[in-house]
Amino acid sequence: MEPQRKSSGEDGSGERGLLHSWKGYSYSVTPEKLLLSRPVLQVALGTRHGVLLVEGGQVYSFGELPWKQSQAAEPSKPALESALSGQRVVAVAAGSFHSGAVTEDGGIHMWGENSAGQCGLSGLSAVPNPTPVALVDADASPPQTVPVLELACGEQHTLALSAQREAWAWGSGCQLGLLTTAFPVWKPQKVEHLAGKHVLQVACGASHSLALVRCPGRQEAHRPPPDKCRQCNQLLYTMTDKEDHVIISDSHYCPLGVELAEGEGRLDAPASSLGLRTPTSEPNLSSHASTSTPAPLAPDGTDPTSDHSHPQASEPGGSAATNGELPVSDPDPSAQTDSGQPGGSGGLVAGVKNSPYPDEQAVKDYLKRLSDHTLAEQTTKTTPGGIPALPHPADPLPGSSSPASTHPSSGLNSLVASCATAVGERVASTYEALSLKKMMNFYLPSAAALGSGGQPGLPGAVPGPGEVTKERVLLEDSVQTKKSSSTGDIREEEAECLRRRLSLPGLLSQVSPRLLRKAGRPRVRAVALTPLGGGVPEAQEVLPSLQTEVWSWGQGEHGQLGHGDNLPRLQPLCIKCLSNKEVVRVVAGAHHSLALTAQSQVFSWGSNSSGQLGHMESPSTVPRLTKLSEGIRVWDVGAGQSHTLLLADGDCIQPILYYSGQQVKEGAPESRPREPGQGDKKEEEEEQEEEQAGGYTQQPVLLPFCMNLGYVSGVFAGGQRCAALSDRNVMGFIASLHELASAERKFYCKLCSIKAQIIRPLLDLESLSSALGQTSLGLLQALVSRFSLLCHLTGQHSASLTANLRRGRDVKGLLILDHAHIFLDSYQEYCNSVGNFQVMGGFQALTKPSLDFFGKSPELLQRLVECSEESPSMADLLVALFYLPVRHLTDYGRLLLKLATCFEVSSSDYQRLHDGCSKFETLALQLKRKRKEVDYTYHFWKSFPGKMTDSLRKPHRRLVCESSNKALTLHNAGRFSVNWFILFNDALVHAQGVAPYKSLFSTHHVFPLATLWVEPIPEENTGQYGLKLVSPEETFTLLACSPMEKSKWLRSINQAVDQALSGAGQETASVGSGAGQKAEPPISRTASYSFYKDIRLKEATYEGRWMAGKPNGRGVLKWPDGRIYTGTFKNGLEDGFGEYIAPNKTLNKNDHYLGQWKEGKMHGSGTYRYASGEIYEGSFQDGVRHGHGMLRSGKLNSSSPSVFIGQWLHDKKTGYGVFDDITKGEKYMGMWQDHLRQGTGVIVTQFGLYYEGAFKDNKMTGTGVLLSEDDTTYEGEFSEDWTLSGKGVLTMANGDYLEGSFAGEWGSGLKVTGSYFKPNLYDADKDKTRAVKLGRLCVRAEDKWQAVFEECWRQLGCEATGHGESWRAWENIAVAITTRRQHIQDSPELMSRSHSRTLESLEIIPQHAGPVTMERYHTVRLYLIKACDTPLHPLGRLVESLVAVYRMTYVGVGANRRLLPQAVNEIKSYLNRIFQIVRFLFPDLPEEGGLIPEPSTQLQDKSEPGSTDAPLDSPKPGRVVSSSALLLPVLLPRLYPPLFTLYALDKEKEDDLYWECVLRLNKQPDLALLAFLGVQQKFWPISTPASRPVLGEKQQVLSSTKDACFASAVETLQQISTTFTPSDKLQVIQMTFEDITQEVLVLLKEDFLWSMDDLFPVFLYVVLRARIRNLGSEVSLIEDLMDPCVQHGEHGIMFTTLKACYYQIQHEKIT
Repeated sequence: MEPQRKSSGEDGSGERGLLHSWKGYSYSVTPEKLLLSRPVLQVALGTRHGVLLVEGGQVYSFGELPWKQSQAAEPSKPALESALSGQRVVAVAAGSFHSGAVTEDGGIHMWGENSAGQCGLSGLSAVPNPTPVALVDADASPPQTVPVLELACGEQHTLALSAQREAWAWGSGCQLGLLTTAFPVWKPQKVEHLAGKHVLQVACGASHSLALVRCPGRQEAHRPPPDKCRQCNQLLYTMTDKEDHVIISDSHYCPLGVELAEGEGRLDAPASSLGLRTPTSEPNLSSHASTSTPAPLAPDGTDPTSDHSHPQASEPGGSAATNGELPVSDPDPSAQTDSGQPGGSGGLVAGVKNSPYPDEQAVKDYLKRLSDHTLAEQTTKTTPGGIPALPHPADPLPGSSSPASTHPSSGLNSLVASCATAVGERVASTYEALSLKKMMNFYLPSAAALGSGGQPGLPGAVPGPGEVTKERVLLEDSVQTKKSSSTGDIREEEAECLRRRLSLPGLLSQVSPRLLRKAGRPRVRAVALTPLGGGVPEAQEVLPSLQTEVWSWGQGEHGQLGHGDNLPRLQPLCIKCLSNKEVVRVVAGAHHSLALTAQSQVFSWGSNSSGQLGHMESPSTVPRLTKLSEGIRVWDVGAGQSHTLLLADGDCIQPILYYSGQQVKEGAPESRPREPGQGDKKEEEEEQEEEQAGGYTQQPVLLPFCMNLGYVSGVFAGGQRCAALSDRNVMGFIASLHELASAERKFYCKLCSIKAQIIRPLLDLESLSSALGQTSLGLLQALVSRFSLLCHLTGQHSASLTANLRRGRDVKGLLILDHAHIFLDSYQEYCNSVGNFQVMGGFQALTKPSLDFFGKSPELLQRLVECSEESPSMADLLVALFYLPVRHLTDYGRLLLKLATCFEVSSSDYQRLHDGCSKFETLALQLKRKRKEVDYTYHFWKSFPGKMTDSLRKPHRRLVCESSNKALTLHNAGRFSVNWFILFNDALVHAQGVAPYKSLFSTHHVFPLATLWVEPIPEENTGQYGLKLVSPEETFTLLACSPMEKSKWLRSINQAVDQALSGAGQETASVGSGAGQKAEPPISRTASYSFYKDIRLKEATYEGRWMAGKPNGRGVLKWPDGRIYTGTFKNGLEDGFGEYIAPNKTLNKNDHYLGQWKEGKMHGSGTYRYASGEIYEGSFQDGVRHGHGMLRSGKLNSSSPSVFIGQWLHDKKTGYGVFDDITKGEKYMGMWQDHLRQGTGVIVTQFGLYYEGAFKDNKMTGTGVLLSEDDTTYEGEFSEDWTLSGKGVLTMANGDYLEGSFAGEWGSGLKVTGSYFKPNLYDADKDKTRAVKLGRLCVRAEDKWQAVFEECWRQLGCEATGHGESWRAWENIAVAITTRRQHIQDSPELMSRSHSRTLESLEIIPQHAGPVTMERYHTVRLYLIKACDTPLHPLGRLVESLVAVYRMTYVGVGANRRLLPQAVNEIKSYLNRIFQIVRFLFPDLPEEGGLIPEPSTQLQDKSEPGSTDAPLDSPKPGRVVSSSALLLPVLLPRLYPPLFTLYALDKEKEDDLYWECVLRLNKQPDLALLAFLGVQQKFWPISTPASRPVLGEKQQVLSSTKDACFASAVETLQQISTTFTPSDKLQVIQMTFEDITQEVLVLLKEDFLWSMDDLFPVFLYVVLRARIRNLGSEVSLIEDLMDPCVQHGEHGIMFTTLKACYYQIQHEKIT
């Protein structure tokens, strides 16, 4: 398992996880070593016992184990907990007298003392052996067992951290944090107050609990925070409106958080006449108390919310302090005073009799100065907890005490109030105990005494007002003083908090508008110095979180909760001042708490009776830093009864141990240390007592034996005992791991100090924006935020490495290997931003502000940069400082290589480490090269002629090479012109000037590299060393002075172009480097470019594919006036499929075209939607409508909605077209010219009028025929629409007619001069009625829709109809289908699966040459059916267009019976013209009426048996080829509805007659009808099969039976209405005959031949019984469209029989 074992080959149990344990810290202490067979992984220590977890997941207990029934004689020897055998334990925990273990599957086992329920097992006072305890989530349904990650045990309680990152608790006491008062709690319950929070770790003291919680991430932070408290339902944020400012307070604290002992009363303070009133919305318990509940009293009458002198943490009052005046009273009427009463005990430090501090006047002056100098700063900054920047008490003064306590005066109170407002933030938790009023008492004992005779202060020496500024500059050496009290550093802290505030939702500082105005200088920083969401987006989940909060709850009598008071808390409460400190681990001793930060510092608070906090600061109720010398970085901590153990990095790699707390005398009995803080003893007495107990440390002391322990990986403490786990350094592996972690911690601390001591002060300088200017300021801010991200990432990585040391100590979990890209990217981006800032001269510009700030002697900078030079310049120092992090990359490489050498070369670990090492070393080299480029570029700009610098100098731009040495000249340049070429990593700049003025380059042009193509000109032609440069709008030739220069420039340009294209515009290779790179960039590439010269494209921007200087492929072209083309290009022009949008300024809408383009113009099919609302769908040519197309105008409700479909010529309607005028209700079908009706045409109206004739200039002019609905007809001359003018004949419906000259509009009175004839007067002339012959004056069917057919021929590659090669046509078809199919595949939802299969089969070209056999004929037929099924095939597209135009013509107003002959002829003409195309594609197909020889019989079986077009008649010598047989099955079903409607309208009268007769005759029963029709008796069926036939049973035909005879034949004939084509309908008729014959054969039981006389009556009976409604229409349709070759065959005779039946039924006389 372990790497060493692999490499060293010996048993490693003696090298890993060695356990040492000891007590105390004196020189005589020697740790005892516990020898176990396996490495120890984890130790947990209770008061007098301990638990060990060893490798393999076994658990041992040692020490005093009173809960075991048989206590072993040797209590110290570890005993195996056999109850856990078979379980793999992953973590252990020990409380004061009980223990717990977590198994691999997340189960927990508890054992030990259980009197308070701390083991979670009810009914037992002690649990002898590990017993399972389940966490059951009752909220889930069904209830589920929750797996656990870790446990923590206290004295009477246990906490568990679940896999869902929630805290659970059981046991007794308020430290559970549960909403209950009934103890013990036997069953584990969820700590609801932390629900929804991501808990990282839990820890238990004797009677308090701590949780480390991850701050909500960026996503959660955007959610609106809850506005009400979940427990007490009060507002969490309150707002008080004052005269000139608003106070917003978030200091709500739930009353459930304060424990009420029995007998505690509530206190309503007596109103004092002069008292200053706190508004009710103000906080009332040190910045946390519930705003509306008066503070509860402690048993002895003191107010427990105040540390004897607690103020209302109030912020009322105007900004009086800003004016230096002290208000005497506040008009707020509801006065209430703080009622701290004398007496009382608790952990209070002794007061100070007299403060070494000036009187009230000095404070006024101080405040005045404060408001003048620093208010602007203060108001824009707040500390982590919001402490105002006032001096704080520091180290205590021994020996001064004077216990006394009284009411402060109202004047002072209002001073406090106004001071709080002025300084701007509420008093809060960083140093909560030091509430502002206490400070004031501390400053002003005299003032306090005036009002009330003395006031207990707090020990502390505070710097005088004058020292504030000095301290601001003097940066203390000791971390401790730096952090505790210098005003300067508090201001730093505030600044830090401001940054956090800027990035947190919600809370405004309480600042008056006046102050905000004052503060509103442009100095406010825009960069959050602490990144909120973790360094890198994906790093969030991978790396440990540094944005954490510490929550505490439980007993607080020693201040171990860290809230600045000694109150208990029933609910978890956040320790606000630790929220920004990057705490990564919390540890709890019996009565004190520790928090370890990522910056390797330790905050401690709680009981300090034995110096266990590592400092002697006071009060100890708020977290403070332990005192350690500079450079000691702590990375693990342990806390026991009254001591603390720290594991830290020292000067060498091996870790060192520090101890702070009580000395344990050798041989002294293990007594429980006295409870801290019993009574107010003087410090001398306390010291004496401590000495009797063995003394204690004032600050942490180094344990002398730590170097003998080896490489310690973790420390543990409990009771009075300490323990450490260490490893031996086998093969150097452990040392290397320690070195890696230690280096990372050191580096992180370094980065943090740079951030705090250099970057923050610089950003806070007011002169910054003026010195840098807008661009550089933005770059600096970008640089700083990159620095912060890098810093944050380093912190996260150091925390992860530290955790790896504590836990696994192996290579598996190294993030730097698994997620190397996060580190590489961060360094790369950081280095880029440093370079960008430097190139723009940012560091030069920073010099002045830095000199102002750091003074002339920048020792601090030099120390941080580790610079050894004598007096370096400030700019160089700053550059070195910002490049400092990049040096760390080589450390990574070195340390990974060091780790790799611990493994065998063949192992995978070696490989991973080696790869990681090379990645970092490669990056280090690359960044070094980049830095050189940056320097080169920076110096270039310094020497560059000024005018052009401004426009050319860009942050990301780096210089590659330039031609100032005359190495490159322009071909054909003028004699006096001077040309200078400068190659940057993103552009080639050509600067031009005139010879005498070398420095004055008058013009320059920038060629972006992405659109630059370079090729060498062969030398043999010219003898010159030329390079040809191609850009989208210019091509020019450069001449180099030598072949070397030529190849240098060629290579440089090509490399720069290649890198600009690969997006690594910043990865420029320097001139000589990278010989191994690709020789030249691709000729085809993706780039964007703005045109500046081209007339058509001027100022347009193109983004997309290019080829050799021209747009080619897919791209988007945008013009400044809003026109946009998106689609394909070819040679710089729009070509292929594309979308074009052009704004129409007058209508304020867009024109929109989608379709085909060619050479920059719309060409081919497309759809154009005009801004006016018109839509054109159809063909374009050269950018205009040309060919077949449909134009829809107007919406249905607008002025003139109309539809035109037909031929266009050069954007005008010309040729045949149909125009449907929906408003007039007219439809025109005829010829057009230039948008006008011209030539012959037909008009039908919705009122049944029909006109055919000549049109001229859009009017009916010339000869024409006009029919109205009732058959009144006019033939003659017209002059206007519907206006008769000239000679003509008017025929009435009854045949009478007028002949002569007519004038007037039809339907509104005609003037007639002529003769009236009544031809039918004498019956003899009856047959000579004048029937008008229609169809002579309309467009011939062959002349209609020529454009549609032409388009199809064009798609097949023929210039004109029938001219072309059939093989080329097939190629075009294949190409068309493939390209369109790809187009559709991009959006698969357009195409069904079956459609896709059809297309695949169509892509294969069928055999189309050679003689056509029957089999080939069937193949052709099937191919045509498929081809016409998809619009992607030219034939299918043709059919689709024809169906559309046909429906447009004959639907709606066009459904006029007089159009029937034209409709039929149109279909026949379609068939002929399509057949022509089919014969072009299959040249060997016989022409219309030709024969295909019938094959031998076997082949016939193969042809499809049920195919509709192979009539089952007797075999003929061959098959006649006809267009209708091949194509009607494809075409007619689509055209059937409009066509059949026309037939039904035309045959309406006959059909009505026929139907009346059918209905009459069908009333007859079968036999009567048969008799009536004259069917011979021998054909009358006597019986028919019964409806449910039992074998052979027949049903007698009675005289009353109806619809029983010839039933199957009747049913067959009814199917004629469900078929489309004539051949299908004839098939039905034939089957009907066969059914009749079949039935007759059964009757006659002999062979039999029909004669017409026998057959006709029987068939007539079947036709009558079939009751077909529109039989006349069916008959006419068959007659019109029947295949001519069938007319004289069997089908022809059968059809004639049906037709005869129809006429017979119409004229049947019923007698």
